[in-house]
Amino acid sequence: MASIVGMLCRMTTQTLHAYFGYRDANSAIDWLKRAFGFETTMSFPDENGGVAHSEHRLGDAAIIVFSDYEGYERPPRKGETAGHGTYITVLAQEDVDRIYRNAIDAGATGVWQPETTEWGNYRCRVLDLEGFEWTFGIHRPGEPVGDWS
Repeated sequence: MASIVGMLCRMTTQTLHAYFGYRDANSAIDWLKRAFGFETTMSFPDENGGVAHSEHRLGDAAIIVFSDYEGYERPPRKGETAGHGTYITVLAQEDVDRIYRNAIDAGATGVWQPETTEWGNYRCRVLDLEGFEWTFGIHRPGEPVGDWS
């Protein structure tokens, strides 16, 4: 019982949200919807026709998107990945497969096709149109793995 209460407390006291500065934020928002299924929950334009602040949701995951006028650098890839990106947990392998197909169809670069890792996570990774890494998998980080009894 104590572990269930602890899990509920962890789920309700803190949340983590990623933010992304896109050079073409308006196009990125449209792409994130097509490729991954994000829905816009709020958006505020800036004086240049870009995005001052916008929020987007996919299930329980929420991100912030804004226009990058400063030219922020993306981490360079070394080998397969940049070692830096966003991981989103989905419910089933079918969700990973669907998101990967949609992302590739929308122009993403495939990094890892959907597959099961040696530690049991079924996941995929893609680069979006501006080079951000996105990983979708069925493992929920921070929760125990294996027999919970």
